[in-house]
Amino acid sequence: MHHHENQNEPQGSFLASRTGLVLMGFLAIGGFLLFTEHRAHVLGALFWVLPFACLFMHMFMHGGHGGHQDHGSHRQPDERNPS
Repeated sequence: MHHHENQNEPQGSFLASRTGLVLMGFLAIGGFLLFTEHRAHVLGALFWVLPFACLFMHMFMHGGHGGHQDHGSHRQPDERNPS
């Protein structure tokens, strides 16, 4: 039977570890260099963010309402108030 002393200790987050911090630093430096070298492309693409965000939100966030039918004509009478 093997018992490990570190078995009950909480494991830290990867991003809080030394490796995670170094990775975040390299990603931040790389992102900054990419942005400064390709600023015209990035700022030119920002024009398309709002139209595509609206399109994708309309396509994916309206999934549960059952389409665009007239909801008022298909109402069921309330069981508590049968009027």
